[in-house]
Amino acid sequence: MHVRRLTHDDLPACSRLAVSRHWGAEEHKWRFLFDVGEVYGIDAPGGGLASSALLVPYGPDAAAVSMVLTAAEHERRGLAGRVVGHILGTAGERTVWLYSTANGRPVYERLGFRAVGRVESHRGPFTGAPSGATRPATERDLDDILALDAKVFGADRSDLLRRMPAFHERVRVLEAGGRIEGYGGAWHNDTHIVIGPLVAQDTEQATALIGDLAAGWDLPVRLDLDMSRPGLVAWAVERGLGSPFPNTVMVRGGALPGDHARRFLPLMVSLG
Repeated sequence: MHVRRLTHDDLPACSRLAVSRHWGAEEHKWRFLFDVGEVYGIDAPGGGLASSALLVPYGPDAAAVSMVLTAAEHERRGLAGRVVGHILGTAGERTVWLYSTANGRPVYERLGFRAVGRVESHRGPFTGAPSGATRPATERDLDDILALDAKVFGADRSDLLRRMPAFHERVRVLEAGGRIEGYGGAWHNDTHIVIGPLVAQDTEQATALIGDLAAGWDLPVRLDLDMSRPGLVAWAVERGLGSPFPNTVMVRGGALPGDHARRFLPLMVSLG
């Protein structure tokens, strides 16, 4: 049972593995992840995948790890640790981060990850109103969005952001003084709408963007909220986004890059 690089042909097997662990098929998401990252896995002897994981490099200094899954019948054999260990070898000297459930945290701690924060996924029917303070992004805004994101995210994720018009249902920007100071996107993931990424100068701008991205859907909306922002969490809960599911943010290597004061929501927890 060796680790191999998966291809787009393995996408159905990844979806079946995710469904078996109650994650949902998420085919739209998986297809995007195959496009922007490196997916690895271990084949099960009887067919299908026994385990999977994803590496997304952000230039030479940073990378994200996610989609770490092991089939129930192959648990407690060290497969998740083997796949993630293989990925860490591929990542080299990069600072690597991930979002861990409580069950996964001991595995990552053994691999040298440390906890640096907490995120809770809040989901529900958004009952807030649009702010009217933002506008739809256009192709001409892309260079400004990339320049802003490079400062805030702290690593190059331009490949992901260039795909936003095709992957996202909505992309909006917030301007002040003729400059783009914030942007955000909303994308469809099976049974709900995910808001992210979201960059803003402060909480007021963040809530304006969220309001315009989240309003008007017939599906529940999901926000992956940093628990160090209790005011924003309370704002979201007041607008129908409850039922939090916790994740621990973990890092291996150096400190998390970027300006955390202006980075409000990840594109998805799989990518940071």
